[in-house]
Amino acid sequence: MPECTAKTNALMPLEVSGLNLDLAGQLLIDGIDLTISEPGVTVIMGYNGAGKSLLLRLLHGLISQTSGTILWAGQTQSNAVRQRQAMVFQSPVLLRRSVSANIDFALKVRGQLDAAWRDELLELVGLADLSARPARLLSGGEQQRLSLARALSCRPDVLLLDEPTANLDPASVAVIEDILKSACAEGVKIIFVTHDIGQAKRLGDEIVFLHQGKVAEQSAAEAFFTHPTSQVAQAYLEGRIVV
Repeated sequence: MPECTAKTNALMPLEVSGLNLDLAGQLLIDGIDLTISEPGVTVIMGYNGAGKSLLLRLLHGLISQTSGTILWAGQTQSNAVRQRQAMVFQSPVLLRRSVSANIDFALKVRGQLDAAWRDELLELVGLADLSARPARLLSGGEQQRLSLARALSCRPDVLLLDEPTANLDPASVAVIEDILKSACAEGVKIIFVTHDIGQAKRLGDEIVFLHQGKVAEQSAAEAFFTHPTSQVAQAYLEGRIVV
């Protein structure tokens, strides 16, 4: 993949300390300590129920932790910090408007309406010829590409993605991975949740492996896939189930 640009990033490093999330008496995120400081793509992996999606939502401020701290470049989560982030979910959430109007709305909310930038984004994600089509009439892969274009429209420093290609065909997956590589090459820090080991190998510079709400391992992607240091990560890569 193209080398990611190590430009100055207004939100990095990310420092998480003693992070806990207790819901209905169940500790779902259990004392996570985590520092992410390198450019590129950090992939979050783990078994179902490990806390991957919850961690991503905590990082974006969509839910609040029970205790612990999340610092983006030394700042706690705030509207100003969140304005420098964008998030894409597994299932696209689109407005009942045209393709171009979905991006226009996101830009207008931020007071940054820019038709030229919108058109550049639609070209980037391969939707320029469908700009007038109702977004709800797009295929699943096209909808996710539109979600990604809308997220990138605010020129985020950090892009958070929660299994954005889980339900897509291989061709759509390849297109979205290329878009992410382009964003990374422009200096966007990407934090990406996936179950797809092949995808993690293709995209990841760093792997964070969660198990039962804790960080079981954090390492460079190459080291993780060749010599995992935790037994649970080794079992996961071998296709074995660990409870």
